[in-house]
Amino acid sequence: MNPTKKSSRTPWSWIPSLYFAEGIPYIIVMFVASDMYKTLGVSNAKLAFWTSLLYLPWVIKPLWSPFVDIYSTKRKWIVWMQLVLALSFVGVSLVLQTPWWFSLSLVFLWLMAFASSTHDIAADGFYMLALDEHNQAFFTGIRSTFYRLAMIAGLGLLVIITGLILDRTGLETVRIEIEATDQVQSTEAFNIADFQTAAGEGKPEILFYPEKVQVQLCKGSKAESCDSTIIYFVLSSPPEEDEVIKMNFGHKKGSQDIYLASKGLFLFDKDNWDIPREAVIKVKPNLRVSARASFDAKAGNVPFSWAVSIGFLAILFLLFSIYHKYVLPYPESVNGEKESAGGSYLHVFKTFFQKEGIVPSIIFLLFYRFAESQLTKMASPFLLDARENGGLALSLTEKGIAYGTVGLIALVVGGILGGILASRHGLKKWIWWMAISINIPNMVYIFLSYVQPGNLYIVNACIALEQFGYGFGFTAYMLYMLYIAGQGQYKTAHFAITTGFMALGMMIPGMISGTVQEFLGYQHFFIYVIICTIPSFVALWFIKVDPGFGIKKNQV
Repeated sequence: MNPTKKSSRTPWSWIPSLYFAEGIPYIIVMFVASDMYKTLGVSNAKLAFWTSLLYLPWVIKPLWSPFVDIYSTKRKWIVWMQLVLALSFVGVSLVLQTPWWFSLSLVFLWLMAFASSTHDIAADGFYMLALDEHNQAFFTGIRSTFYRLAMIAGLGLLVIITGLILDRTGLETVRIEIEATDQVQSTEAFNIADFQTAAGEGKPEILFYPEKVQVQLCKGSKAESCDSTIIYFVLSSPPEEDEVIKMNFGHKKGSQDIYLASKGLFLFDKDNWDIPREAVIKVKPNLRVSARASFDAKAGNVPFSWAVSIGFLAILFLLFSIYHKYVLPYPESVNGEKESAGGSYLHVFKTFFQKEGIVPSIIFLLFYRFAESQLTKMASPFLLDARENGGLALSLTEKGIAYGTVGLIALVVGGILGGILASRHGLKKWIWWMAISINIPNMVYIFLSYVQPGNLYIVNACIALEQFGYGFGFTAYMLYMLYIAGQGQYKTAHFAITTGFMALGMMIPGMISGTVQEFLGYQHFFIYVIICTIPSFVALWFIKVDPGFGIKKNQV
């Protein structure tokens, strides 16, 4: 080995950055992509299907994991995959401004998924190669912490930044106050000719009529005009030649008895900018007293906002690639790193499927998260969707704080607590409680979908409860995968196979979740999710766990 190359460096110089880099692309592909497509107007069924299909590289990564050992070194795989990830982020950022943005962005997300799953293989292998057993144990918590920080950065900080850019780009948001009353003041009849404006100079603005919006309470009246009114929208001037302005109109706060009874998405271009669009506002028949609500008409530049934030990740991964090229150590065993897997490739898989009780174990891996895999795909669309569609109408910034920061902190706390209890009393003692924890707190989404609280403290508390339960319950899943992989030879390869089944159990239910939600609506969908927890408990009933597994050896 070249004497100028260091065979070892302090793990603090590369473990935090390596596992932060491992977490970011996974979070972008699996979760943030759903937020991006939702804000770009993609249907729930479509975004759930395609973003779930992106899980496939993690499902099949055990098939090519031996090649990471055979060809080149894990150190080089890490550096090159980070460079490929940087190029993938560049690709997504650039294509969002094109007419074929959906198809092209999926292509680059597929590339990102394959590069990320390959990076996972190389990083985990390098971790075991570069550290002795003592340091592997010591830095397990450190790598996990920085992987979780990557989740906070992706689900929280990145989404918040995108939301802030969105609020400061495009057209200025217009807040419309609406009053439901039994004493509606008369207004002049709407005249299209008066409302249409001549082509003006400068940036377009959102115009609406009437200036004072009131809805007549019916109180038993049979008048056709009672319980509804119409708001008309146009732009003050035409957009640029090829620009299409997407304006979203929906409930922001106030009485939920005042609601939008028509579509809330309007498209304006240079040919139709001065043609009035109608938004129908109605009040529920049970409303008997005066009430108020605020609606927002927003037309931020969504593609530009996502392009900027994702473009930042491209720069970050270019820096990661350069940094790790010079900082990652060259372990003494690097020349013997390549393994001849040709003769043992099939044997690895054969011995896995010959394990005792493997069929119930595989069923458990596939169905333990059957409900959670569907909830995860629809949670973000639900939080972002308009109240008229059954959602909570959170802004990207509010969603980033609720789900990506508060919720993620609760998830980490739940995971740490689960690990502590399992190490003291063993997995077998806690596995049923963990199964209850990962499933039953999903009921908070039934509450959120029926009540649709406008109070963000309530929303954050519900999400924190669900995520804490998920973190605590997921501990059982991770420990059981280690339990299966630890039986016999090829522990690393067998663990990779279990992660493949884990990914498959997330991918297929996630693919259908959007279609099911659109058919059932959010309220009935979340009830359906609770019903889907039953296979988790059934699968758990048939598996066996050594009572001593998970307990520290000196405690057994």
